[in-house]
Amino acid sequence: MPEKKTIERAKQAKRAGKSASTQAGSFVKEQIDHIREGKHGAKSAKQAIAIGLSEARRAGVKMKPPKKGTTSEATRKKAAQDTKAAHRTTKSPSTESKSKRSAVSTRVLKRESTKAASHKALSRQSHAAASRRSAADRSAAAKKGWATRRANAAKGSRARHASR
Repeated sequence: MPEKKTIERAKQAKRAGKSASTQAGSFVKEQIDHIREGKHGAKSAKQAIAIGLSEARRAGVKMKPPKKGTTSEATRKKAAQDTKAAHRTTKSPSTESKSKRSAVSTRVLKRESTKAASHKALSRQSHAAASRRSAADRSAAAKKGWATRRANAAKGSRARHASR
């Protein structure tokens, strides 16, 4: 269950018009913090990110499931299941078995290493993820970021001059 401040951060990002992946970022950060604190571990940085994205979907962040061919059928099925769980209002009768299953998975995660959330592991993961994207895609993202920063700087400048 995500912390209240994490959900509030995601809602704030949504109100600000940020993308779904940006909204989900606060959930991923929370998982990485949990791993660093030693609440539980993870096999890899990729698993830590996956746990965060799963929580984000369950909390109501409208993220699309991964495209066919990019991940396994099981991963796409889990993403769809998480999205569906966000819209469910009543709990199913098998709550007891779910809590047992949750306790088991938590116990398994507690046995895992906390190195998955190290700076080195996260850097390696982000570098690998970036290398899977095309040069044109990375360039377009950089240009979009630059345009956003430029627009925000101009907006700030106008606000400063208007208050004089």
